Amino acid sequence: MNIQRWLARRQPSWKELDTLLKKAETRGWKALDANEIRQLASLYRSTAADLARARTHAVGDLVIQDLQTLATRGYSQIYQGSRRQEWQAIGTFYRWGFPAVVQQSRGYIALATSLFVIAGLVAWWMSWRDPSFLSLVVPEPMIEQVRDRGELWTGSIVGIEPFASSNIMINNIKVSFAAVAGGMTGGLFTAFAMLLNGVLIGTVGTLVGQNNLAFPFWAFVFPHGALELPAIFLAGGAGFLLARALLFPGAYRRSEALKLYGAQAAQLVYGIVPMLILAGIIEGFFSPNPAVPDVLKYVTGVGLFTALMWYLGQKEVSGEE
Repeated sequence: MNIQRWLARRQPSWKELDTLLKKAETRGWKALDANEIRQLASLYRSTAADLARARTHAVGDLVIQDLQTLATRGYSQIYQGSRRQEWQAIGTFYRWGFPAVVQQSRGYIALATSLFVIAGLVAWWMSWRDPSFLSLVVPEPMIEQVRDRGELWTGSIVGIEPFASSNIMINNIKVSFAAVAGGMTGGLFTAFAMLLNGVLIGTVGTLVGQNNLAFPFWAFVFPHGALELPAIFLAGGAGFLLARALLFPGAYRRSEALKLYGAQAAQLVYGIVPMLILAGIIEGFFSPNPAVPDVLKYVTGVGLFTALMWYLGQKEVSGEE
């Protein structure tokens, strides 16, 4: 290989790559148009090949060092730049996209919430009228602990917080994903999941109320429940979206409706996972902590729920991003 001729032929490409990289490094990828981005990627690949050739033919340490620097800068901009774009897209989704899809799905979420609330009220009413109903839903050891010893079971979390927190997260995610997947049964399992969770909270609420433990129990529930329960309702809404696609595709073919409503349901799922993770951390470390006053737990729960409602009610302002 004629090294001088090869250098003379390749140096214009290296200079062009250096110019594009300086533009990207100083002004960001938004300063490059589509042709410049394609050209930068092409020049990076050819420069990387030139570096390998230069090493093979020992064209000189200075040239190899310059090409190594140029290739490293190109790699950083292309691959780390794409990662930055991915992170920006994720940030945009959680900033605006998730609240938007929640608002778009509010009818389905309201249906899931209504089933939960109705089931909870019915279970509460039946438990007060017929104490034997409690034993059909609540495990007997829990009933004995609350009724006979005047204790809540929540103290068992203290001392094993990391283990309990991870188990709580996994369980909540399983419940939520099951509610979503239940949409593929035409929404029957989704409805069952909402009703079952409502019955559980209604009967347990009655049990603690009958034994003068309502205040500490709801103090335990409020902090993590402010995120966990809305996440379950959102999961139920996602399940009903899938059921809508199966049962009432409307003007779409069923496969098209599944793609459309399935994408909407998937966005809800992306949004609820961080909520469930945070709720699991709170339930494992904060909610059962006896050192935290019950009043502070109530205040924390109300504050988290208020912040969540504000966040989900946001409207995207065009031109701000």
